[in-house]
Amino acid sequence: MGHSVSVREVAELAGVSLGTVSNVLNSPDRVAPRTRERVLAAMSELGFVRNESARQLRAGTGRTIGLVVLDVSNPFFTDVARGVEEAATEAGHSVILCNSDSNPDREHRHLEVLAQQRVHGVLITPSRDSLAEIRRLQQRGVSVVLLDHPAPAKDICSVAVDDRTGGALAINHLLAQGFARIVMVTGAAHVRQAAERRLGAYDALGKAGLAESALQVIEVPSLTVAAGLRAGEEILARPDRPRAVFCANDLLALGVLQAMVRSGVRVPDELAIVGYDDIEFAAAAAVPLTSVRQPRHLIGRTAAQLVIAETSSPGQHEHQRVFFTPELVVRESSRG
Repeated sequence: MGHSVSVREVAELAGVSLGTVSNVLNSPDRVAPRTRERVLAAMSELGFVRNESARQLRAGTGRTIGLVVLDVSNPFFTDVARGVEEAATEAGHSVILCNSDSNPDREHRHLEVLAQQRVHGVLITPSRDSLAEIRRLQQRGVSVVLLDHPAPAKDICSVAVDDRTGGALAINHLLAQGFARIVMVTGAAHVRQAAERRLGAYDALGKAGLAESALQVIEVPSLTVAAGLRAGEEILARPDRPRAVFCANDLLALGVLQAMVRSGVRVPDELAIVGYDDIEFAAAAAVPLTSVRQPRHLIGRTAAQLVIAETSSPGQHEHQRVFFTPELVVRESSRG
């Protein structure tokens, strides 16, 4: 590998001062066109590459924030990312999007790369409850905001949704429709959002005077359409088939719906379905899905605004814990 070409070598080849090369890079209008062409030709001949991160460090404007999400293929996170990008663009920042796939090792690698890139801030939906990685980032001077995850301490900002209330909304709705045998299709207990939604479901059952055992639980390895389809097939195979299903997200619900459509089970007449997130596909499904709506775009915007505020005045910044309340959107899939 060749060495990286310096500004001094460019200046020597072009026969100009270092200041002139600097002007060509930063304020080209101040350099006479012929001189500018000579400098650009020298850069081209030598293979000069501007060191953008070094320049930004000198200028104090590393205007990049990292966004680490659990699953970029889930439209919930796509919508959150749009909100992040919109607020970042308005503030003159760019966004690096990383997908952890809920894998702590991948998450660790992404955070290492972001720290090396000298990003100003990181927005992250952590894959586990341990914040050791995030604390290390903060010690390196990177501002962090937790996304879709409430902050456990006062020295970090977070933007989250009250998932426990969301779970209760879904079950209350199904109980009000007269469904007593309900199954919940959800992720493993370590997935915080899924665990909170399950707790909310138990809250609603308790308030209705029902035991937790009234809710059958099917745990799936991932919150995807394929996992929902497999759960739907399992529901179909049960001798005492439940009459209603609450899915921990809309992708699972779309998979369950697909299994029912394939086997000719009528929704909602034979099985009512409620999802969670209210992604765009929920309303557009073969049977439009009832879903617990989260303000996806607003979550992203708010988180980006918080991290940008912290990076621009770290000393004066007051950490905030923003907590949105979800709402139930009722559609055909659960109308009794």
